[in-house]
Amino acid sequence: MAVSIAFAMVVANIAQPASAAGRREPVRITRFLGEERLPHLMRFEGTAVGGLSGIDRDPRTGTWYFISDDRWRYDPARFYTGRLDFDAVSGELTRVRLTGVTTLTRADGTPYPGYGRPWSADPETIRFDRWSGRLLWGDEGDRPDARNPGIPLSMPAVRSMDLQGRHLGQLRLPRNLRLTAVERGPRRNFGFEGLAVTPRTITAVTEGPRYEDGPPPTLEQGAPVRLTVWNRLGGLHAQFVYPLDPLPVAPVPPSAEADSGVSELLAIDQFRYLALERSWIPGVGYKVRLYEIDLRGATDVLDRRSLSGGRPYRPVAKRLVHDLSEVLPPAQNLESMAWGPRLPSGECTLVIGSDDNFHPDEATQFLAFGATGCR
Repeated sequence: MAVSIAFAMVVANIAQPASAAGRREPVRITRFLGEERLPHLMRFEGTAVGGLSGIDRDPRTGTWYFISDDRWRYDPARFYTGRLDFDAVSGELTRVRLTGVTTLTRADGTPYPGYGRPWSADPETIRFDRWSGRLLWGDEGDRPDARNPGIPLSMPAVRSMDLQGRHLGQLRLPRNLRLTAVERGPRRNFGFEGLAVTPRTITAVTEGPRYEDGPPPTLEQGAPVRLTVWNRLGGLHAQFVYPLDPLPVAPVPPSAEADSGVSELLAIDQFRYLALERSWIPGVGYKVRLYEIDLRGATDVLDRRSLSGGRPYRPVAKRLVHDLSEVLPPAQNLESMAWGPRLPSGECTLVIGSDDNFHPDEATQFLAFGATGCR
């Protein structure tokens, strides 16, 4: 059942030609505002903190939300609340602290089952919807594949919940994003990974390409992923192509399997978004780039079964904002992104966080940046 959200507005034509609306200043990173980390497997209110795959902020209260992709390896699916403190003069990020933890529950009020069980959840992204006061979150879902034949099907979803974690509804899933037990639809771990909200739309992006849309990125070529747009009433509006880059470097050894995809999406305005493009390269580490994309002029591919061959299409426009691999090496598994408070200088703050995969060699990290062109 589609979720109905207050103050709903239906978009008449999100993919209008680029000349139909005035251009705004592009987003630019102006300065680095610092890094803060949480200790590995720190305990908070009886839970193990880690796997933070999505962050967002309520601008009215300053409360931050952090969703964990822990699939009951340690604790049930959950989100944390907290505060990020910025120096009032310099804008420097000075502290990250948690203030609460909430279990995500299903329509029947029970927690989601754990990994490998039917109807389990894989939370990968969270947004505070200021226009309804609710939380939206993306569930990547799960499916069997050659390496994991016993995994049951759990459909990807964009769901809504109240601030107490109680299920309120979910958006209609496009038929072409339904997981299957055969080589059709999204690949395993390539479901919904990024989520963004605007006054008129809700938008989610898959991490990687569907089987029908072509192979994952290689050194020689990139891959198309699908970016789906719903109106504020929860109705499917359109679907566009985000063009993934080719792999940035070769794995070591070259036969090793790299993993590359979109790890988060963040709205700038009605048409423009920031996108995190993250690659894990064996023998090298993480490579992460921040892009600005624009939906205007892109082809609606909602009704296309395949993007491999056939009719041509125009993907979303894409511009490199910053190579995050160069900020604080070695780069971490950056998977979350949100706007923070505006600085006295007029700059926006952009916070980008990492998922530590509950691994001692990785970190739960928060990077803060000053930015212009964001509003």
